[in-house]
Amino acid sequence: MTDYDLQASGVAMPAPASKPPKWRQIADEIATQITNGVYRPGDRLPSVQALVNEGKGAIATVHRAYQALEAEGIIRTVQGIGTTVLGPNDTPPSVLTGAARLERLRRTGKPLAPRERYANSRSVLRSCADPEIANLLGIDLYDEIVLRSRTFLQDDKPTVLALNMIHIRALEPLPELLSEGPMPKFRHDLYTERTGKTIIAGPERSTARLASNNELDEFGIDVPPDVAVPVLVLRTLYSDEDGPLEVWEDILRPGMWHGGHS
Repeated sequence: MTDYDLQASGVAMPAPASKPPKWRQIADEIATQITNGVYRPGDRLPSVQALVNEGKGAIATVHRAYQALEAEGIIRTVQGIGTTVLGPNDTPPSVLTGAARLERLRRTGKPLAPRERYANSRSVLRSCADPEIANLLGIDLYDEIVLRSRTFLQDDKPTVLALNMIHIRALEPLPELLSEGPMPKFRHDLYTERTGKTIIAGPERSTARLASNNELDEFGIDVPPDVAVPVLVLRTLYSDEDGPLEVWEDILRPGMWHGGHS
């Protein structure tokens, strides 16, 4: 899941099409308080139970709001200590995935976590040889797709290989897809502006598989050929009213889904 198609200025926020769920409203409220200085880096946030007692929502709802903010690299929760606000130089507690990045971009205009950057940005036309991806996009095997990729690094260590496999029909309104440079806005917003069609995300799916040699090279992992290295893949299918449009994958560095930086 790659291409956030940004420039340092003029970033368009991906806005939700309808009123967000309760947990998202709570997360947005807390994030706004952090932005406005009500809570500063290092400050401890109210406990889940405290917010429940204030009538913010049920325990599961508040807990999910905190989980979302932690996934976006905004806060950190440590058992026995509590939840604190991260500062600009703090390392997020976990890897930012595509879904978390989009929420962060929507709210702040910042798709990258502190001390994070991306490299090896690519955009090519490619024959789709993966039957599962072809099925998800509703195309025939070996039909052409747009493949965009980039590698995210935290403190210069590769953590996520992000892939966008995009239906060829998106090229007509978005010829910029074949450019490796940034777009003036997030590409989903540009697509909606130019076509009037809203792109909707399906549920995020996760699966484990063995890393390919190319993926091991991207992560800088050198192992003997007979050593199997597992990776976690997070996948989201994006569609508009005409059908599937994009398969977005995050391939996490081995060990990252356990919360550690291996």
